[in-house]
Amino acid sequence: MAPPRVFFLSPANSGGERAQLLYSPRAAFDLARRLRTPEGAPIGEVFSFLSGLYFRGKLAYAQRFGVPLVITPNAGLRPADARVTLATLRVAARVDIHAANPRYRKPLLASARAVADTLGPGGVVTLLGSIASDKYVDVLLGVFGERLTFPAAFVGRGDMSRGGLLLRCVRSGAELEYVPIAGAVRHGPRPPRLTPVR
Repeated sequence: MAPPRVFFLSPANSGGERAQLLYSPRAAFDLARRLRTPEGAPIGEVFSFLSGLYFRGKLAYAQRFGVPLVITPNAGLRPADARVTLATLRVAARVDIHAANPRYRKPLLASARAVADTLGPGGVVTLLGSIASDKYVDVLLGVFGERLTFPAAFVGRGDMSRGGLLLRCVRSGAELEYVPIAGAVRHGPRPPRLTPVR
């Protein structure tokens, strides 16, 4: 039996405007309160709050069709239910996500190799994130080569369009077509807008 497809979810911005809502000492909503406790909150839930539609779509899709692993700025690949606190989120926000930054690259490389060893030669992984930038692709291609794929429908779409598309696939149960990133066309014209859901 083939291993389940593993999805790599690109991270949310831990230093953006929505993150400031979590960092505020006056924040009294549930997620902010839980992040201040020693138990923290699941990183998938936290990044869904920070990113909105795009990360929610990635997480729901990966949970529906395989196993989600979240790319983090400083801790490599983490399960979506791994818990983070406000303190660990602040540390992550100070790390630049760039392929040449060792604080980002080394943990990602080590965890990607561990995933490759666990899956074996037949395991296939899919990046749900920007394939136009090398900040994720560069590291992951070095480990997985031709086994690293992405949804062909992502080409030319913005973040919101990708998120909406992924949520539609979850509702319909229809999985997207995946193609290897190596040698693929990673830039293209913007496709037509998604038809509004009635």
